[in-house]
Amino acid sequence: MKAWENNIRKVIPYVPGEQPKKEKMIKLNTNENPYPPAPGVKDVLTSFDTDRLRLYPDPKIEKLTDAIAERYGLNSNQVFVGVGSDDVLAMCFMTFFNSNRPILFPDITYSFYDVWAEEFRIPYKQIPLDRDFTIRLEDYAGENGGIVFPNPNAPTGKLLPLEDVERIIAQNPDVIVIVDEAYIDFGGTSALPLIDKYDNVLVVQTFSKSRSMAGMRIGYAMAQPELIKYLNDVKYSFNSYTLNSLTIEMGTAAILDEAYFKETTQKIIATRERTKEELRALGYRMDDSKSNFLFVTHDTISMEKLFEDLKKEDIYVRHFSKPERIANYLRITIGTDEEMDTLITFLKNYKQS
Repeated sequence: MKAWENNIRKVIPYVPGEQPKKEKMIKLNTNENPYPPAPGVKDVLTSFDTDRLRLYPDPKIEKLTDAIAERYGLNSNQVFVGVGSDDVLAMCFMTFFNSNRPILFPDITYSFYDVWAEEFRIPYKQIPLDRDFTIRLEDYAGENGGIVFPNPNAPTGKLLPLEDVERIIAQNPDVIVIVDEAYIDFGGTSALPLIDKYDNVLVVQTFSKSRSMAGMRIGYAMAQPELIKYLNDVKYSFNSYTLNSLTIEMGTAAILDEAYFKETTQKIIATRERTKEELRALGYRMDDSKSNFLFVTHDTISMEKLFEDLKKEDIYVRHFSKPERIANYLRITIGTDEEMDTLITFLKNYKQS
């Protein structure tokens, strides 16, 4: 080993979902929205003055921050915007998780949490979900350095009722609690009202799922002004210009089109519920997902083998080999009705060799 290698921060990185480059495929592996962004986003692309790109973007991202605040009935100083919710969450980890006590999050959850904890040298403890993949509230009542969890959870899709989310927050008044709501728009009740009741909670959301803008990278946190100020202090110490000018304009157009947002999310919810029925009729088991994906298993079919066989037909889903108790599950993103029909037809005719 070279001497300088002793000074390198080594981490096991997060592994994103596969991004195949094929013209004809059914891509159900990364929880992207199957519908295009709001029409106003395209209008921005066609009318944007490219001369603006020679100038730095607004470091305060005021236009988009104000639009998000108006959408949720908040003041602008209650909103923090970043480059996707991953950037926002990473900033939250750096800003709020700095004690010697471990932060807590589920053992089966978004697999970036332990990566950030390792990278920022934050002590952490992964709390096992119960047998049916539910968060046990009592497990989050002990001494800790902070709490983060998705609601609905990923990759399980299970939703924690709002009263249970509040119980976790209420029993941890001395640490920051982050509720990661990447999938909340597909049937859940947001914890956003709790930010006025508790000064230690942040609600994080994203444009990547329900607003069809995974390729633009826009995420945001909502909290009391004091927490947002702390986040901005860290941001400005790290990178003042996080969102480019075009992204700010496109994000604003998306958040303003509430009708289109409701139309597409309702279409996805309807397709999800129909797909649940179709899969259960074929013997597949799953919990009652409130996200834009299903977490599916079968008593007699190897999910790993099915994953590979689907890929041969250019149908891409997600398989997780770890932890072991989810190794025989597939996470299937909800696509269009036509895409899901193709998947169901394949499964009806599927015989594992």
